[in-house]
Amino acid sequence: MKNVSFKAIVIEEIATGNFSRSVQERSTGDLPEADLTIRVEYSSLNYKDALSATGNKGVTREYPHTPGIDATGVVKESSSPDFPENTPVIISGYDLGMNTAGGFGEYIRVPVVWAVKRPENLTAKESMILGTAGFTAGLCVKALEEKSGVKGMKAVVSGATGGVGCIAVKLLSHLGAEVTALTGKRDAISFLRNIGAAEILSRTEFIESIRGPIGKGMWDIAVDVAGGNILSAILASMKYDGTVTCCGLVDSPSFKASVFPFILRGNSLIGIDSAEKPVHEKEDIWERFSKDWQMDGLDDICHTVNLDGMLPEIDKILAGGQTGRVVLEL
Repeated sequence: MKNVSFKAIVIEEIATGNFSRSVQERSTGDLPEADLTIRVEYSSLNYKDALSATGNKGVTREYPHTPGIDATGVVKESSSPDFPENTPVIISGYDLGMNTAGGFGEYIRVPVVWAVKRPENLTAKESMILGTAGFTAGLCVKALEEKSGVKGMKAVVSGATGGVGCIAVKLLSHLGAEVTALTGKRDAISFLRNIGAAEILSRTEFIESIRGPIGKGMWDIAVDVAGGNILSAILASMKYDGTVTCCGLVDSPSFKASVFPFILRGNSLIGIDSAEKPVHEKEDIWERFSKDWQMDGLDDICHTVNLDGMLPEIDKILAGGQTGRVVLEL
């Protein structure tokens, strides 16, 4: 494949600690050498992308750089017989969008071991409405199903209007759980009802209602994306034999807890990582989303933008203003 020009969002360090972002012309010749060259059709916005776009060296070490930890598209050049030309694929996590040019560009080049064939029953857009956020929510739900079950359970989800949170609410409700959504957005009640929340609680009021290291048991299962005081409060309010999955730190990477929820109620706290999951586990989650976990109304939780439209969305997610999913169409 000869070099092809394409458009991408590029983050540049214009002075020490000062970063700019713009849409620029790039060339496939600028991409790293790897097994698969992919024409990207859709990507999506995640919190890690916003961190990369603001120069967070814990996410991206060198600039200029193109973020985008998610991408779906079709293979245009391949050195692998398992992924011939025109194979639809999903790439999520690993180093994509961190130190490898990511999905906020029309082309990417990645190792074949990062690639998952996109299931036939999942459209390109649907796969990116889900994206890493949906994949992470799926890992949480899978862990809850295996440990405690989901159907008929009382569930709580923090950060319920964000990417992971809204898909967790929708999926848990789809699978028969009674879901309470925790949110700091007072204007999101209608949105949360529409995606399946049976109850909506103010995040601040919930935290303030918890007294002591262990309180009234309210929920059987939980998905927490926040850490910090929110995770502390959730742990203190789980029922006997409850299970909490933890997959984020948008409040804080630290939290306070005692042993009481664990030794008096037999509660479990399960950590969830999505970026480095083996590819066969990624295939399993994407297959579930195309079959038993297939949900109607995914378009209702997303806002679709082009490359120029993605630039202001980065500021919005950093300020905690994102509701639902932002999908990039290329």
